[in-house]
Formats: sequence, structure tokens, C-alpha cells
Amino acid sequence: MLAAPLHATDRAAPPAPDGLSEPHLSFLPRTKDETSRIARVTAPARDFTAPEPFEENPAGAATLPVRDDREVFSTPPVNLTFEQGLEFRLGEALFDKLWVFSPSSTRASDGLGPVYNARACQRCHIRDGRGHLPEGPDYRSASTFLRVSIPGPVPPMLRAIPDYIGMSPEPTYGWQLQDFSSPSVNPEYRLSVTYTEEEITLNGGEVVRLRKPSFEATALKYGPLHAKAMLSPRVAPPMIGLGLLEAIPAADILALADPDDQNGDGISGRPNLVWSKEFGQVMLGRFGLKAGTATIHEQSAAAFSGDIGISTPLFPQPYGDCTALQDACRSAPHGDKDVRVTEIDQPNMDLVTFYSRNVSVPARRDLDAPEVLRGKSVFYDSGCASCHRPKFVTHRLLDRPEQSFQLIWPYSDLLLHDMGEGLADNRPEARATGREWRTAPLWGIGLTQQVSTRATFLHDGRARTLLEAILWHGGEAQAARDTVVALPPDDRAALITFLESL
Repeated sequence: MLAAPLHATDRAAPPAPDGLSEPHLSFLPRTKDETSRIARVTAPARDFTAPEPFEENPAGAATLPVRDDREVFSTPPVNLTFEQGLEFRLGEALFDKLWVFSPSSTRASDGLGPVYNARACQRCHIRDGRGHLPEGPDYRSASTFLRVSIPGPVPPMLRAIPDYIGMSPEPTYGWQLQDFSSPSVNPEYRLSVTYTEEEITLNGGEVVRLRKPSFEATALKYGPLHAKAMLSPRVAPPMIGLGLLEAIPAADILALADPDDQNGDGISGRPNLVWSKEFGQVMLGRFGLKAGTATIHEQSAAAFSGDIGISTPLFPQPYGDCTALQDACRSAPHGDKDVRVTEIDQPNMDLVTFYSRNVSVPARRDLDAPEVLRGKSVFYDSGCASCHRPKFVTHRLLDRPEQSFQLIWPYSDLLLHDMGEGLADNRPEARATGREWRTAPLWGIGLTQQVSTRATFLHDGRARTLLEAILWHGGEAQAARDTVVALPPDDRAALITFLESL
């Protein structure tokens, strides 16, 4: 959805929603006419006899043509210029790069660790899709780790947010546990996963076995965890469509929030408000499984530091997440202080950010098939669209034409929702409680296991199928989940077919 540009004089700058500004974006404010048109275009569907206009292009003009191989998420958007395509490929090379320990003759690639979870971004976000759980205790790579923290004070700059939850790093292990290390340093732990199963009987007699994982930090090399340590397992989410999510106006996301459920529909989404290290202010959280980060650049830099142990201008510590109690880790060789200053410098971080911003979304499949249309109707009637909001229109951006003024279909409101005790990790993040998660975008979800056959669903990978993922929903989603359980089998099958078309 692209429109002819209008002059800035035709527009009135809107007030910053809830005092939040968007310093990461350069955009023209919308005119009243645009606002009215966008409201009509993004209104919920009412007719399920045919696809909606432009529904086949979930990423707007950036949508990728359908492919049937495992690289379906890893192709640049079709609307990049030739020069931008080169920039995308350079960023992709850095995203795929295997980092090595210091000292090394390959000075541009050294600095790994000393403790780390992966040697490359692509090792977790497999072919830009979802990660997977480790298989057995002797795993040599994994794309799952444990976040860790203890209760702590609210930082002074966040005390104006009345429900902000203070956290501090675990004194010995920091903010996350790393299971690999350089030869001279001990890894922090090993991740153990065991399961218990329960049976759910659906209307029509179908029986689904749900597996509940139990995660344990074993072989702790630096001593026991703090008595109040809170652990949260995280499976790497897909990279697709991030730049378009970043370009959604904050006002449009905040307009969907209903923290007190004033409309009585049982849905009370809340925005996460986070401190941006990049801009030094409170911003709307969009990224991460609890919307704990405001921008793609900061999310990428934090991953380099915590996951790989690579320093960046935003997180310049060469030892990554090592704490002051890990002397050998902090004193081990590292790769900064050369011409790069940090182990990855800002020009290369800009390339990684550009790549991460432009990993695009494939086109829909079979969206006019009767079974898909029937499943779409069930999706709306069951209440799924209350949180998995189908459509937005991005800002009219002045410097990112590839993401500017696009009608997109992420199927998320980017808000926090209480998902019940079954999915609770009991670890807060900014405003998010231990029961709250950001609504996961659904675009591309039908291709998840085409990209990686080991990929599973939900924040900790417990769900092996989309139906299992639905059946784990609780809290605000309990009514929708119960509706799906009670559906006639044909309607339930149609719902899954619709999700697989996304």
C-alpha cells in the first residue's frame, strides 16, 4: 500500500502518545484523510467468502515470492535497490559469520566469548527462522538459553512508570547463562530439558498429548545460583519482518491497549515501556519475547554481547556477560582495542541492523482456498484476532522507502498479555510480569518447519504443532483456547489450515 508523497506542510505533527517519542524513526505525520483511510483499510474483516485486498502480500511491497526451499526466509525484499541489495548481503555475511577466539590472525573475526551461547547469529536464528531445543545432554550447539535475574530496585529514570518491575543481574552469572566457552575459561552451565506429558481430549474425540518442559541449569561451574534467581528459557524467534514492525506507529499500537478491559472482552493488552540504552529515554518495547527492547539495533547489539560475547559501541564490554566474580573470564584475551575499537564496530553493526531490518516475509499461499477462508472465519469467531491483530500501516518514512507506508499483516498487536500459569516463566521484564508475553507475530508461521524441521513453537519450544501451541494458551486467551477445543473437528482443521497459509 503505497501512496503519493505529501508535503510536510499538509500535515500536523501529532502529540507523542503517552509521552513516548519515536527517535529511531524519521517520518511525516499522517493527514486526517490518511488516518481515515487507514482506519478503513485496517478494520477487522467481516466477509470471509473471498480474500481481502492485498492480503496475499503480508509485507506489502517488500513481500517475497513463494519459494519451496529452506531459504524461504533468507532472501532480500523485492523492493530494495541494487545498492541496498549489496548492503543486505554484507549484513547477511556478518549475521552468518563464525567468530573465533582471541588472539587470532583473523583480526576482523576474533573476540568470541570468553563465554557464549553461539558462534554466529545464524546458529540460533536458523536460516532466519526459529531455533530449537537441545537434543540430549551432550549437545554441541543449541539455540535455546536461560535468562536469569534476581529482584532489584527500579532505576531512577524508570520510577515514573508506576508498575515497572525492578531487576538486577544474578550476582555470579549475569543476565543469562552461557553454555560454551574458550579453552581457558569454564562454560557457565549445561542446559537440561525434561518433559512430562498430559492428554487433552478435543470435541470429536481427537486426543492431543501436550509436553510440559522442565528446564534445569546443571553443571554450574561458578557456584550455586542466588536463592532468588529467576530463570526463563528462550528459544530464538524468527527474524522476518522486523523492520516493518519497527515502522508501525507507536500510537497505533498504544491505541489497542486496554489494560483495564474497559470493553469487557476479557482482553487487556498492555504496552511494555523500556529504557532505550541507544537513545537514553523511555520507549515502547517491540522486540523480544516480552517486548523488552525498543529497536532492532539495540536488540542486535545486546545479542552480540550476551549470546556471542562480542563487544559493540552500545555494549562495549569485551567480556560480554561475565560478572566481576568471573575473574578468568574478564581477564581472558579479547579482540577489542585494535582499529575497530570494539570487536564489531559501528559501520558493521549498521550492516547487521540493515540486514535484520530487511529479512522479509514470504507471500501467502492458497489464501482463496475454501478451507483457508473457512479457517480465517473460525480464527475471527474464536477470538484469536483480538490479540493477533491482522493489519497495520507503517509510518510514511523519510529515509526507509522500503518500509514506508506499507499495509502489512503481522497478526500481532505487539502488546503484553497474561497467558496464564501454564506458560508463565515467573520472571518479569520491565513492565511485563512473569505471566505476560508479547503477542507473537504469526506471519510466516506456516513455513516454520519448512525452514527447519526441528523448529517448534512458543517461547520455550514446548509445542510441536500449531494445535499444541493453541492448547497451551491460558489467561486472557483461555476463552479462545476453550472455543478451539469445543469446535467441530472440521472447523478446527480449517483453523490450522488457515494458520499454515500465513
